[in-house]
Amino acid sequence: MASVKVPEQKVILCGEFGVGKSSLFRRYATNSFVTATDRQSTLGLDHFDKEYKVGGKEIRLWDTGGMERVASITSSYYKFAEAAILVFSLDNPASFHVLSQHLLDIVTYAENAKIFLCGNKVDLEGQTPQVTESDMENFCEQCHNLISATYKTSCKTGQGVEEMFADIAHHLVESNRSRLELQAIDKESFKITPPDEATEPTCLC
Repeated sequence: MASVKVPEQKVILCGEFGVGKSSLFRRYATNSFVTATDRQSTLGLDHFDKEYKVGGKEIRLWDTGGMERVASITSSYYKFAEAAILVFSLDNPASFHVLSQHLLDIVTYAENAKIFLCGNKVDLEGQTPQVTESDMENFCEQCHNLISATYKTSCKTGQGVEEMFADIAHHLVESNRSRLELQAIDKESFKITPPDEATEPTCLC
């Protein structure tokens, strides 16, 4: 019996250095956390992936770790992405205020990707300065409905990480289902009736 190829959903994380992009995937894929002192900067050398089922479909989320920072391979990092997560640190407003540039990169290089907003390091929430719920809402409004959903997570404690990736997977499943339905509609719309099935024209003589 032939094996069925597992559909892969490419999910990328975009944001400034140190906001915890690769740590989020590490927490999700291996349920582990590496402190800053023990962690080296990721420049495309780390690779995390996790496969699971949502609605009867197998989904794979993966991260190549920091490659968006290398200008020479920017387009290949974003290429074919189904989803892009804008990540910032809740205790670092500077990492939040530069997201518009990352958003522009996503729209430019991964125009079909669904976009999500993630405020990481919720375990540090309450410290000042910090990014507020109002700030996140205003950003989404300024993005003209480009943001599909927002989340708060902690790669250190694991809070909200599993829920975020599960919800993103649901978004991807629904998006693919809608795309297939539209394709079916398009095919039906352009259906050509063979001559022998066509209705004979009425004689107006």
